Amino acid sequence: MTTATAFLYHPAFLKHHTGLKHPDRRQRLTAIVERLKRSGLLDRLLPVEPTPAPIEAITTIHDPAYVQSLKDRCATLRVFEASEDTIASRGTYDAACLAAGAVLAAIDTVTSQRARNAFCAVRPPGHHAERDRAMGFCFFNNVAIGARYLQRCHSLKRIAIIDWDVHHGNGTEHAFYDDPSVLYVSTHQFPHYPGSGRAHDTGTGPGKGYTLNIPMAAGSTGTDYLQAFAHDIKPAVTRFKPDFILVSAGFDAHRDDPMASMLLTENDFAALTRQVVDLAEEHCSGRLVSVLEGGYCLDALAASVEAHIRALMGA
Repeated sequence: MTTATAFLYHPAFLKHHTGLKHPDRRQRLTAIVERLKRSGLLDRLLPVEPTPAPIEAITTIHDPAYVQSLKDRCATLRVFEASEDTIASRGTYDAACLAAGAVLAAIDTVTSQRARNAFCAVRPPGHHAERDRAMGFCFFNNVAIGARYLQRCHSLKRIAIIDWDVHHGNGTEHAFYDDPSVLYVSTHQFPHYPGSGRAHDTGTGPGKGYTLNIPMAAGSTGTDYLQAFAHDIKPAVTRFKPDFILVSAGFDAHRDDPMASMLLTENDFAALTRQVVDLAEEHCSGRLVSVLEGGYCLDALAASVEAHIRALMGA
């Protein structure tokens, strides 16, 4: 079995224009790629070129009418507000389809054992996207689409999603809130945008107990996050026994990030990554795909992604 880590990226992600002052600017990805080049790490990764996700994969999570509306608006409007904080342009629909497709390609690469795990350097991000609306810079929920793809196309039954973005992944939670086949775990600053993710929100109906929200106070450190992993996340994942792990890898809990008030460093993200890698090794033959969410200080984001990928590689 290969020990390679796959890397998925495409220049079309840069055609999702949001303007120079928007937090989710295209320089987020160019900073990551340049950092990986300078470090020599990019040449050690397995490159996988993504293709757009098929509509039938996207609509396992999103309303077909919403998907068509976004396509139509991107085709006719140069720049528009998809929601109060979410800017779209002519390149957004194609970039969003490609971002979701990158996750599917990463899943195919890992399940076929061409790579041990994978990191998807994508934009727009996904975990705030609801079934029928964009929000929080997100249009299609990349990780949620990936979870359904694993179940439908790879016949894997139990999918764990671990989300350490500093903002709660409301869209991902809502997609699986009544579903016992997907364990959704989120650490997030609370109270903070989008206001969801209370500890007592644990699922409904047959999904009760399969959502684990871990609200973190402003000023939390890497030590606090590692304690949450040891006391809450590892036991929950161990009970669930996943067939595959997906990570919503936001790096906006970094101490230098302007969008929140946490105190993590790139070394802390490496430590969190090693925890997730160990869980994947223990429960699902190492099968893990990590997908970029937030992270808005360019230097901190690039350094954190490098540390994250090194930990995925076991370096």
